[in-house]
Amino acid sequence: MKHSQISAIAIGLVTSIWLQGCSQPPQAVTNDANRLQGKLVLTGSSTVAPLAAEIGKKFESQHSGVRVDVQSGGSSRGIADARQGVANIGMVSRALKPEEKDLKAFSIARDGVTIILHQENSVQSLTDKQIVDIYTGKVNNWKQVGGKDGAITVVNKAEGRSTLELFTHYFKLKNTDIKAQVVIGDNEQGIKTVAGNPNAIGYVSIGSAENSAANKVPIKLLAVNGVAATTANVQNGSFPISRPLNLVTKTEPQGLVKEFINFAQSQQVSDIVKKQNFVSIAQ
Repeated sequence: MKHSQISAIAIGLVTSIWLQGCSQPPQAVTNDANRLQGKLVLTGSSTVAPLAAEIGKKFESQHSGVRVDVQSGGSSRGIADARQGVANIGMVSRALKPEEKDLKAFSIARDGVTIILHQENSVQSLTDKQIVDIYTGKVNNWKQVGGKDGAITVVNKAEGRSTLELFTHYFKLKNTDIKAQVVIGDNEQGIKTVAGNPNAIGYVSIGSAENSAANKVPIKLLAVNGVAATTANVQNGSFPISRPLNLVTKTEPQGLVKEFINFAQSQQVSDIVKKQNFVSIAQ
C-alpha cells in the first residue's frame, strides 16, 4: 500500500473518531468496579434547576467520582439539549407535549403556578376574569379592581418558559393577547420585579414564591379560583394550576444517568423537595 493511501486512511479514521466525539453527549459512565464515575450535564427549566442542583450536591456527596453540572435557560432549552445530546438530561417544568413524546420523562416533584402581587398592594383577591382583563390591557389601573389608584405594571414570562405556557393554557390566552410592560425570564427575576414595584403583577412557581415570602421578600401569593396558592393544595390536587417537574432523556436511561434519575425520584431527596416548597412524588 502506498504511503499516500496509508496517510489518507489514517486521516479518515481520525476524522471519523473526531466526528463521533462531537456528536456524543457529555461523559456519563461507570467504571469496572461499579463505582459511579463521570460528569452529568443537566440544562433547562429555571424552576427545576435549583432543585436539581441540590439533588446533584447530595448525589455527589455519595459518589466522589461524579460531578453534576446544572444550567438553567428554560424548559425549551431542556427539550432541545436533550434531543441534540448537548445535555445528558433536560429539565422541563411541565408535561411533555404530543410532539415531544420521542423523549422519556421522569417526574421528580410537582409544583403550582400562581399570581403574585407586592405585599403593600391592598388588593387581596382577583377573579380569573379580572386577571385576564389585566393581562390583556382591558384593566390598567388598580382602582378598577378595588385597589388604590395606580397604573398596573404587567409582568409576563418570556417565550419558551413553561410557566408562560401553563398560565396561558389555564386562562385561555395567547401570548400575543398579553399586554406586558415587563418581560422576564426565571422565577427569581419575576419575584424581584414584583417585590421592587408596588403596582406590579406577575406569576411564578408557588414553590419559589412561598420560599421568597418565607424569607421576608415583600410579595404575596393570590388564590386562584378561590383556592389558596400553597404547596399543600398542590399536593391534595385542589389547586387548579399545577404541573409535574420532569427530567427528560433522549433514550432509555442507562448507567450514571439512570442512577441519578432513580436517586432524584427516591425518598432520599424528599427532604430537599419539601425544603424547596415543592411536592414530593416519592412513595
